Amino acid sequence: MNDKKQKSSGTSKQPQRSPRRRGSAPAIKSEFDTKLLDLARVTRVRAGGRRFSFRATVIAGNRKGKIGVGVAKGSDVAQAMDKATRKAQKSMIALPIQGNTIPYMVTAKFGASRIMLKPQLTGRGLVAGGPARIICELAGIKDISAKFISKTHNKLNNALVTLEALKKLHVREKEAEKVDKKEEQKAEPVDTTTQASE
Repeated sequence: MNDKKQKSSGTSKQPQRSPRRRGSAPAIKSEFDTKLLDLARVTRVRAGGRRFSFRATVIAGNRKGKIGVGVAKGSDVAQAMDKATRKAQKSMIALPIQGNTIPYMVTAKFGASRIMLKPQLTGRGLVAGGPARIICELAGIKDISAKFISKTHNKLNNALVTLEALKKLHVREKEAEKVDKKEEQKAEPVDTTTQASE
């Protein structure tokens, strides 16, 4: 009897395995860095009562000249953040960065928010605060001066007006390229035959 007990107790000892989680896959790191700018609870009144949801504002950038802002609503915080992150990555714009700063000064207005962006010398750093600082950091702009001319403290509007100002840089670069092409087409070739006859 004792031998049977010893044998049974010896065979029952097995190495414990860590429990596996079903559906868990290794997380793939995205090339874009994201940051949650604002999270608000939104109330919608209907016939059956109030419906609560969450609105998330996410900024995404690759620190190499691409930046995007996404705003989305969801029934919970995680869903709102996921949707806002996807929107931010879809609405990316490429910026014409020269070195570590922007090529020229630009201003923009969105709603009640107004902003002015100025280029700075190398090593000056980010002279900006609030959403403008976060956007410039994730876009890869290291030397810039940003000033909110308006008095509003709405984070969403301040983020969108900063993006509008950076879009103007992109538009101006395209307009400059078009002007250069038109000037090249208008330039007439010089006749060498008339000069030789004179």
